[in-house]
Amino acid sequence: MANQFELTGKHIVVTGGTGILGGAFINGIVQAGGAVGILGRNREVAEERANAINAAGGKALALVADVMNEQQLREAKNKMLEHFGKIDGLVNAAGGNMPQGVVQPGDDIFNMNLDGLRYVMDLNLWGTIIPTQVFGDALAQNETASIVNISSMNSKRAVTKVLGYNMGKAGVDCYNQWFAVELANRYGDRIRMNALTPGFFLTEQNRNLLTNPDGTYTERGASVIRQTPFKRFGHPDELIGALVFLLSDASRFVTGSQVVVDGGFSIFSGV
Repeated sequence: MANQFELTGKHIVVTGGTGILGGAFINGIVQAGGAVGILGRNREVAEERANAINAAGGKALALVADVMNEQQLREAKNKMLEHFGKIDGLVNAAGGNMPQGVVQPGDDIFNMNLDGLRYVMDLNLWGTIIPTQVFGDALAQNETASIVNISSMNSKRAVTKVLGYNMGKAGVDCYNQWFAVELANRYGDRIRMNALTPGFFLTEQNRNLLTNPDGTYTERGASVIRQTPFKRFGHPDELIGALVFLLSDASRFVTGSQVVVDGGFSIFSGV
């Protein structure tokens, strides 16, 4: 029987492909035999990663675009189609947090930075919806296609400080289920949408919140570790297996679901 978990012949766009998790995603896709479009705002990183993959015998294309800019995304889609001829998958990995979306313990919660919260919420929610709108018609040309959104532990439980991020990822969860149903109603099993739900992984956005410069845990980081049965943060490469499953034909009967990769964080009561 053919290996259903491989991505040979599939061409997949990864938004946020210049980030830490995005880097693991693009490498995992290539290792599984897929071709990848590395989409991000940082041209230097996108081209550096694409060049490294191509030099090693893989297939990659740098796509410079902001996920909040429809015109830039359309240009990226056209470039991907011109280069590879089709698009079989989309990974909505762009998102994250920033200082203006953080509510500190001493802040007045009736005088929050609403513009900052709204920006972070929009980046995570609309930064998932807009690329799906733009790349969707290309995905619909295939016999089978897969969209993978990135959820978070923050959408499941009240994680202090990061309200804008919490709301954005909760919106992604709602969108993931609603849109999966509508895709099925219109396209049958040809286009599926699922979410990958990581636990706590160190990224550019959260590293200073979770670790000190010497690598030790902050109070917040130590709290996360206590709540995680595996007693460590995840490594980006540990997300690859679940991602490849959701992008591959092995998940042909899976839609609207979430695959949790969190070291047990979401199931532990703390007792």
